[in-house]
Amino acid sequence: MITIEEIALEHIIQLMMEGGITPDTHHLRVGVKGGGCSGLSYVMDFDDKIESTDDVVDLGPLKVVMDKKSVLYLYGTELQYSGGLNGKGFVWVNPNASRTCGCGESFAV
Repeated sequence: MITIEEIALEHIIQLMMEGGITPDTHHLRVGVKGGGCSGLSYVMDFDDKIESTDDVVDLGPLKVVMDKKSVLYLYGTELQYSGGLNGKGFVWVNPNASRTCGCGESFAV
């Protein structure tokens, strides 16, 4: 359904720890909302609730949770992390996107 590159997973867990939460009490909620220069924007946050209508992907040390509507747009997507001097941070590689904006924060299908 959705995958997270190992370096991105490590960075997410590090961010959680820096924020005083752990993968034992919280999970990563990802989704899609209307907006951005291409029409749809990615959203990502930490959450401690799982709704009965959510899809859950268990990646071992971390659970990824998304609502049913977002699953349609994110199916097959990989979350990557690009660091270094020219790195952009988290990068969404979405095979469903017909176009993306220059910053990679929004897309269209």
